[in-house]
Amino acid sequence: MGEYSIVEKADHIMTVRINRPDRLNALHPLANAELGEVFDDFAADDDMWVAIITGEGRGFSAGNDLRYQAEGGERVPTPMGFGGLTSRFDMNKPVIAAVNGVAMGGGFEIALACDLIIASENAKFALPEPKVGLAALAGGLNRLPRQIGPKRALGMILTGRHVSPEEGKDLGFVNEVVPHDKLMDAAMDWAKQICACAPLSIRASKDVVYKSVDSASLQDAMEAKYDTVKAMVGSADFIEGPKAFAEKRAPNWQGK
Repeated sequence: MGEYSIVEKADHIMTVRINRPDRLNALHPLANAELGEVFDDFAADDDMWVAIITGEGRGFSAGNDLRYQAEGGERVPTPMGFGGLTSRFDMNKPVIAAVNGVAMGGGFEIALACDLIIASENAKFALPEPKVGLAALAGGLNRLPRQIGPKRALGMILTGRHVSPEEGKDLGFVNEVVPHDKLMDAAMDWAKQICACAPLSIRASKDVVYKSVDSASLQDAMEAKYDTVKAMVGSADFIEGPKAFAEKRAPNWQGK
């Protein structure tokens, strides 16, 4: 356990809890730096295949700790952005946001940087930065329009309004809404479904999807060469999958 996070690893799944509940898990540079190290470790750990990030207490994350900033608190480099995720562009392993309460500003940007968002019925989403003279420059202005389209995104961005988890699902950035006390069970179920698949196939799939979205054309995306696909094709799991299917048994994935 770090100073600002609680990390658990089991069965190829890493669970990260942002641990500043007294501030609704608002993040200051020290917490962001620590979470950057947590996800560096996740990326490097071959035994970890999926991560879940959530918050301790009543909130997922209220975003930037403006009080800490106003008090002139210590500044440290945070190259990976809010939650160690918003400026991380080379993470091919899946990350799930289990949003247990408010996800505001930088907190919402952390969730948007994840691959799936599972939301408690108590969740609340917003990019309220314009209300305090700021802008959501940690990916919110970039990721939200890509995920739900410019018009829908601007409906949130230009008003700073709060969005319920049900509306978030309708808009398209939430995958599932569940009762509050079932949130972690639901997130873990998604993680286990992913872990039932070949890890290198999952990483190749995620990599191709995101790079395709950024490609100039469908043809460019389909004709591009992907290192993750090369790694998948050259892996033992590439042989194990068809073999297990032919033998009518569950595959024994190695992740290599």
